[in-house]
Amino acid sequence: MPGAPIEQSCFWLARRQTGSRPIYEGPGEADVAVIGAGLTGLWTALFLKELDPDAEVVILEQEIAAYGASGRNAGMLSETVDHGHGLAIQHFGEAEARKLARLGEANVDETIAYLSERGIACDYEPTGRLVAALSASQVHEAQRSVATARRLGADGYRYLSREEMRAQVDSPIYFGGVEVRGGGILDPVKLVDGLMREAERVGVRIHERSRVESVRRDGAGVELRTARGRLRARRTVLATSAYTHQILPRIARRFIPLYDYILVSEPLTPAQRDAIGWRERQGVIDGRTFFNYYRLTADDRILWGTSEAVYYPGNRVDPGCDHSPAHYAALRSSFRRHFPALTSLDFPYAWGGPICSTTRLTPFFGQALGGRIVYGLGYTGHGLGTTRIAGRILAHLALDRWSDLLDLRMVRRKPFPYPPEPFRAWAVAAVTRALRRVDEGKRPSALLRLLDRFGIGFSS
Repeated sequence: MPGAPIEQSCFWLARRQTGSRPIYEGPGEADVAVIGAGLTGLWTALFLKELDPDAEVVILEQEIAAYGASGRNAGMLSETVDHGHGLAIQHFGEAEARKLARLGEANVDETIAYLSERGIACDYEPTGRLVAALSASQVHEAQRSVATARRLGADGYRYLSREEMRAQVDSPIYFGGVEVRGGGILDPVKLVDGLMREAERVGVRIHERSRVESVRRDGAGVELRTARGRLRARRTVLATSAYTHQILPRIARRFIPLYDYILVSEPLTPAQRDAIGWRERQGVIDGRTFFNYYRLTADDRILWGTSEAVYYPGNRVDPGCDHSPAHYAALRSSFRRHFPALTSLDFPYAWGGPICSTTRLTPFFGQALGGRIVYGLGYTGHGLGTTRIAGRILAHLALDRWSDLLDLRMVRRKPFPYPPEPFRAWAVAAVTRALRRVDEGKRPSALLRLLDRFGIGFSS
C-alpha cells in the first residue's frame, strides 16, 4: 500500500482494531494537560497519576493515538538511552554513562514487568538484538563497543565471529557482530493501545482529532485552544516529538525533524525462513552509520528500515513527507544485498515517520512560559524504551516533585544547537554526503572529524 494514507500504509496502524477517542469540546479545566497521545504522553500521564492519583490529567492528540513516531517505528525495545555507550561517555562523562547504562537496563525490566502485571498484550518477545558488522572496520568497532559496554557494567554484550553471526541470521555479507541480551520486539501500536486503556482506567481523559492551535499564559497556568474549545491547565506537557516546534517555535534550534522509511514484507514461508535461519528472532541493525534495521513480526513478515533519514527544508513535518519512492527502492536494493536468497519477496507495506534528532543523539528536556510548559524530545531512534524514562522525568517536572533523574546531565544540559535555515539544510546535506562516503569505506572527511570532536551527529 505504498502512497496510501499512513493509517493504511503503516503495517502497525493498518492492523489496528481499537476504537477512537472523542474530540475535545471545551471549556474545561485540568491540573495537567498533555499534548500528544504517543508513548511519551501516555507514560507521562501514567506517572502523573502514580505521583498524584487525584490529579486531573487530560491528553489532547492532533490526529489518532500513535499517529507519529510511536506508531511508525520498528518495535524494537532496547536498553539504550543514549546512541551508544561511547557517545554517552563523550557527552556526559563516564560516571553518568554508567548511570545511563544501569537506568536503561532497569527500565527494560520494569517495562516488561509492567506489561505483564497490567495484562498489556503487544506481541512482546524477549529476543534481545544483534549488531551485524559488514566490514573489517565494523568488526573492530563491534569489539570496541563490547569492551566499552563491559567497562560501564553492561555485561549483556558478546562479540560474535563471522560463523557465530551467520548461525544466528545467515547473510553472506556478515563479517561478525555483537549479541545483546535483554529487550526484544513488540507491536508498538498494540503497546500504545494498552497504555491508553490503562491510562483511562486510572482516570486520564484522552481526546483524539483535537489539535492544539495555540498555547498562551493564563494567570498562573496556561490556556490551550482547539477548534472546538478551550482547556485551562496549571501545567502543560509537550509530548509532541518532531512536531514540537509547531507549538513552541524557538525549540527548533535544538533538534532537526527527520523522516525514517520502512518496508514490511509478505509473511515468509517455512522454506524462506530456513534459507536465512533467524530462529531466535532477534531485532538486528548493521554497523554502518546509515544502517539498516530489521526484525520479524509476529506473523513472520520482515520489517526492513533505514536510518538514512531525510531532512525536509524548513523543518517540514507533514503527510507530504510520509512516502519516498527513492527510499523504498533503496530499501529493496539493500535487502537484496543482505538476503539474496529472498530476492522474490514482496513488500506490500511502505511508510515513513518523523523522528527528531539532537546533536548529541540523546533526549533533552526543558521548560517554557515560566515553567508552565515542560517538554522532552529527541530520542533519535531509541524511543520505544526511553519514552518511559522521559515520562517519569516529565511527570516530576510538571508536579514539581524531586527525582534523582532530574540531576542527570542529560536532563540539566541542552544539546548544542543546529544552525538555522538556510545553513541547516546545507549542513545536513553536506554531512549526509560525507557519511555515505564513510559507509562506502572511505576515511572520514575533515568536516566529520571536526564534528566528532564536539560529539555532534546527524544519523538516526
